[in-house]
Amino acid sequence: MVAEPEVIRILRDLIRFDTSNPPGNERPAAEYLAAILRSEGIDSVVLESRPARGNVIARLPGAGAAPPLLLSAHLDVVPAVEHGWEHPPFAAEIHDGYVWGRGAVDMKHMAAMSVVTLLELKRRRVRLHRDVIFAGVADEEAGGHAGAGWLVDTHPDRISAAFCLTELGGMSVPMPRRTLIPVQVAEKGVEWFRMRVRGTPGHGSMPRPDSAVQKLCEAVARLGRRPLGYHLTPTAREFLQAVAAAQRPPASLLLKGLLSERTARATLRLVPPGRRQAFRAMLYNTATTTVLAAGVKANVIPGEASADVDGRFLPGVTREQFLDEVRRVIGPEFTLESIERGPPTEMPFESPVLDAIRRVMTRHIPDARVVPYLLPGVTDAKHYARAPGSPRTDSPPCGSRATSPLPSSTTAPTSGSRWRASSRGRSGSARWWRRSPAPRRAPPSSRAASGPGDRGRAARRCARPRRAPPGSPPPARPGSSGPRRAPPGR
Repeated sequence: MVAEPEVIRILRDLIRFDTSNPPGNERPAAEYLAAILRSEGIDSVVLESRPARGNVIARLPGAGAAPPLLLSAHLDVVPAVEHGWEHPPFAAEIHDGYVWGRGAVDMKHMAAMSVVTLLELKRRRVRLHRDVIFAGVADEEAGGHAGAGWLVDTHPDRISAAFCLTELGGMSVPMPRRTLIPVQVAEKGVEWFRMRVRGTPGHGSMPRPDSAVQKLCEAVARLGRRPLGYHLTPTAREFLQAVAAAQRPPASLLLKGLLSERTARATLRLVPPGRRQAFRAMLYNTATTTVLAAGVKANVIPGEASADVDGRFLPGVTREQFLDEVRRVIGPEFTLESIERGPPTEMPFESPVLDAIRRVMTRHIPDARVVPYLLPGVTDAKHYARAPGSPRTDSPPCGSRATSPLPSSTTAPTSGSRWRASSRGRSGSARWWRRSPAPRRAPPSSRAASGPGDRGRAARRCARPRRAPPGSPPPARPGSSGPRRAPPGR
């Protein structure tokens, strides 16, 4: 049996489960995957963190010569407003060779591919040196507290692993001198907080320069104008050096200016706006104001005003250091209240799984160089980093989303994952990552219209991930409700 039709069938079935979060309701999708795995003798269990919040865990035993490998995918999706879609977001219709629907790329495709990976390993009687675990989890789009976070806290033995492969990645980045294959091994920490200030209340007809609204607006403006701290992580350094080496002058010389705090700000002004934002997020802590609140009536000056801020801080920086950077910008009058938090993660770029990625990628793309990448957003990695059994605690190996050489982590930064698969049947081998001409791209009129999350996304029915534009850094994932064109996480 050829795996490609099976993975598409599972993907389409998963999309038809409406797991919009809130409320999530992932249990039916989790039970569906568990039933498929059990039907072929793979031990699977569905665990509920709350009513209807299901998490499916499956394990394919190995010889135990090495610690387990975890394949993880979240089953929830961000909400979809149906009138904004050209094709219904939960119908999983196929148009122009693409499967359309919410979650096609973020990230039910990974769940489908992970399940088929376990099925094929079982069917082919592959002798595994280690256990392979699949976790289809709930709630990633709202912080993962009912999904990966809950599993780490209550069932750590079921998901503890040396390495975790999950969403984002799978693209190649052609450069003038060679092709780069980004592997995400780090992500920023998150600190969503509310900054609150008091001022003198009064009547709107008598303006006051010390009003809470005035203080808040001035602080928000400062936060938008002044960059927070520059912190060059090992991952960012190696990535930027690799990108610079793959470019020709003057771009190669320009990129080297990002490696020093003294020249980084001036260099960023010379970088095109879209790439400037990506590089800035990779090098600086950031704080973005997203919600403002003050007052109840137009003619009353309120005595208090607040703003919600999305803060992101780099590996090597503590939460306290990050908040100190914020306070130096906004001033001492503000109180800061934490809304959501999660630690940064970073793993060394030398490990058995990354060695395997290098071997596979250079076999299929001889000029390729595998390079580390840091994600400005956050994912379930912040939870998996806390799982016991990790050989390191300061740089958890399970805490980063590494791009897999298998199809089970291929996603694309634009309108769809392009896969081109060749298989010789059940007894043969599926040849993923073949070099071949890119499939015809669906015309704009055939793509899903604007929507949050995997906006206008589709998963293609073959096995070749599309290439990113030349010189582009890998996509970030600033928010699960934002467009994936600058994507994960949250």
